[in-house]
Amino acid sequence: MRIARSAAKQSSCKWSISGTFCAMDRRGTNETETLLLQKLCCKITGLPEDVILPVLQHALRIVGSKVDPLVENDEIQVAERIKRRLVRRGRESDAAVFSDLHRKLQSQGVLRNRWSILHLLLSLADSAPKSDNSTSRSGLGSSVFGVGLPSHATSTPFNPALRHLQHPTPGSRDVTSLQSMTHSSGSSGISSIRSDINSNDPTPVPQSFLPVTTFTHVDQDRNSRSTGMRLASTLTDRGTESSLMPRGARTVIESGIPINRGDNTSYELPESELIKDIVYTFQGIDGKWIKFDPSKDAYRIDSQAGIPKAVRQLVGKLAECGWLFKKIKNYVETKTVDKTFGLVGQSFCASLHQELTEYYRLIAVLESQLHQELDQGIGLGFTGLSLRQLFVWTFDPLHRLKTLATVVDGCKGKKGGALSSSVYSYMLHGDPFIASLIKHILTMVAQPIYCTLVRWIYDGELEDTHDEFFVASDPTVKNDRLWHDKYSLRKSMIPNYVTTDQARRILLTGKSINYLRQVCKDTAPIKGREKSIEIDRNNAYVMFMQDTTTEFQNIIDEAYKDTSLHLLDVLHEKYKFLDHLKAMRRYLLLGQGDFIRHLMDLLEEDLAKPAGNLYLHNLTGILETAIRATNAQFDDSDILKRLDVRLLEVSPGDTGWDVFSLDYHVDGPIRTVFTPECIIMYLRVFNFLWRAKRMEYILAMIWKNQISNARMLRAIPELTGILHQCHVLAAEMVHFIQQVQYYINFEVLECTWDELLTKVKEAEDLDYIIAAHQKFLDTVTARCLLDEQSREILTQLRTIFDLVIEFQAAQDNFYSEATQELDVRRCYGHRRERRSKEGNWEVTDEEEEDEQLRRISFLKQIIPSTRARLTVLSQSYQDMVRQFLVMVTTHQDASLRFLSFRLDFNEHYKSKEPKLQSPFMYRGLRHVT
Repeated sequence: MRIARSAAKQSSCKWSISGTFCAMDRRGTNETETLLLQKLCCKITGLPEDVILPVLQHALRIVGSKVDPLVENDEIQVAERIKRRLVRRGRESDAAVFSDLHRKLQSQGVLRNRWSILHLLLSLADSAPKSDNSTSRSGLGSSVFGVGLPSHATSTPFNPALRHLQHPTPGSRDVTSLQSMTHSSGSSGISSIRSDINSNDPTPVPQSFLPVTTFTHVDQDRNSRSTGMRLASTLTDRGTESSLMPRGARTVIESGIPINRGDNTSYELPESELIKDIVYTFQGIDGKWIKFDPSKDAYRIDSQAGIPKAVRQLVGKLAECGWLFKKIKNYVETKTVDKTFGLVGQSFCASLHQELTEYYRLIAVLESQLHQELDQGIGLGFTGLSLRQLFVWTFDPLHRLKTLATVVDGCKGKKGGALSSSVYSYMLHGDPFIASLIKHILTMVAQPIYCTLVRWIYDGELEDTHDEFFVASDPTVKNDRLWHDKYSLRKSMIPNYVTTDQARRILLTGKSINYLRQVCKDTAPIKGREKSIEIDRNNAYVMFMQDTTTEFQNIIDEAYKDTSLHLLDVLHEKYKFLDHLKAMRRYLLLGQGDFIRHLMDLLEEDLAKPAGNLYLHNLTGILETAIRATNAQFDDSDILKRLDVRLLEVSPGDTGWDVFSLDYHVDGPIRTVFTPECIIMYLRVFNFLWRAKRMEYILAMIWKNQISNARMLRAIPELTGILHQCHVLAAEMVHFIQQVQYYINFEVLECTWDELLTKVKEAEDLDYIIAAHQKFLDTVTARCLLDEQSREILTQLRTIFDLVIEFQAAQDNFYSEATQELDVRRCYGHRRERRSKEGNWEVTDEEEEDEQLRRISFLKQIIPSTRARLTVLSQSYQDMVRQFLVMVTTHQDASLRFLSFRLDFNEHYKSKEPKLQSPFMYRGLRHVT
């Protein structure tokens, strides 16, 4: 027999029965295994061959069960158990003697299987005689053949259910056989099969709750009767009983479970019937007495069966395995056929199916146990399985099924990364075996995510048909918006074991690869790509075991740094990003001073015209002239080609100064940084700076006219007061514009520009450059009063600019009339001199009187009107400046508040403005800062 051969090939010295059988097996090849076993039984029991058949059947069943003693092959562990037992019994000296003897035995090295001898000694100690005259119903056969049998990975030990029923046998001697069953506890998998944690099973399954039967034999007449005779007597008595007792009587002895029939006669429901139904229930199948009730979502026992309440409760606990199994199986079957569940979901179903396969092993062993007993006729007298044995055997599988059912409930309605996060939430469990179960499931669930992630960060390929990965792609986005809009993070799919920074780096790595290929047209290999070949794509556990290993973090960091560095090198070297950025600073932010001043000189006449009379080609020609005449001509030709003129939208009453603007065309990869939105912000800042620069230009022209006309108008002493008034107002405006220009050029542009260059040089990826550039524009926009919070201040500032322009017009008008008057007076003087040289009277009384009247009329017309106009302008200007100072002083930006100090350094405006003198305004300022 194959079973006997397997048992005979056990290399270790197990028990004396197995050792004897192995010795008999080496006698020769002519004798069959059955014949050898029969001879062994005759030798042990001392019975003749004609009556040995029941014992032989029992022996065949035991040998075929392939049961090992549930002890580890560990000599030290057995020795420690013996010493602990001696100490507990108060025999410390014996424990010391045993320890010394064991040490000497180890040093000799004569015996190789010392642990077997120690285990035998321990078993003999457990078999000490006791003064109990009770006999066992199950007989001595199981005590001899039911202890310490060889085990196998696919077999569950058979331990007969013990019924402590006293059954006196006529003519028998006083023999007492006390049998007690102890269960070695451990933690198991779905099946109650003993397995090593480091095995190749899908889920490591530790040692199971396997029942171990330990028998204590007490025989007062031990010396007169051999073990074989006691075994034969026991088996003979059991056979006699089975043959003499009617079936009904045997049923009464076998089980105490009644069933109510229609004739009110109490019948016994065999426990074996319930066990069969429970085995069916374990598989989610309705039995004869136990059926599934869909309305209550539970298994119910037939109400017609008069089963005791305690047994019903025990059956209900056992039926929970079937309910959990059915729940998990239904989820797996439903989701397996769902094509939209995705690869992560299918991996989750596959992991559940593997766990259920372990559970199927338990069911197969139980069914095999039942069938073997029925086939060999053992079930006629009693069953080898009991409800309590099943309860012990299914304790750990039940706990495991509960865990799986809990995970299934938590994962309902989820897929992809969200499903993986749900599974991961159960991993932080105090029970190491539950944590091991969740780790195994999570490893399979995370496998598709890990494979997709590796392909994304090394190849830039994204195959996510069912939207399970946390990187989303929009195929409708064109290449010019690839970096900003095509790829994004799907936050709901980011697993909990992947941090936000890791997810961002993963997104940037794959996005950089696609950006290089599709936008930059760069096909050069990226440094470090060869490492992707060495990565084991089956090590998905590195993602959620980051507390013990840094492999996942290292993979992300290396791929991120190599890809980002290659992208920045391409932008700087091939597309000259930094040169274009500096061109923006020089031309759109007025950093090229000589070019801007010469351009204003060339455009002054054209921009003074109405906006509708401007022609773009004329302005473009003037721009090219300014470039050739200044240091701008030494710039790169590609940069100069991108520089152009743009006319803004024309409003009624606008002049060329209001609609003129420079433009810088961008395309290709640099358009990713200089987006259309950024160009609009540049144009807004240019318009503001151009207007402020125009104020500086106008005041310079005003001062030039004052200097040139001051000496000339000395001939009209009556205009000295007006000239002084013009000089004072011009000085105030020059001071104001100079401080504003200083603030804009140095505190705003230069400081923020230096910060931008620093960040660009230390940038690790393109996103960092884009963010730094955007922050630069936002800061410039806010400090140039172009944001929503500074709208009122900007309006006030533009009003001041308008007053400067109005003052220029008033002064030019005054100088024009004064110059005309001066020319008339000069003509009058030249005429008098010419007449005097001719020998005539220089002037007649009538002409002199007319000249005096004309001069008086002129003075009366120009002095009061000009003085009034300048007075109104001066007063309006001072009022606007004071309001501007009030607004700036309470602004949140500290640099703007410092501007107020420079504008009113001598507190000239503060002395005239009550609000600036109020301490409450500065008290509130503390809360603002």
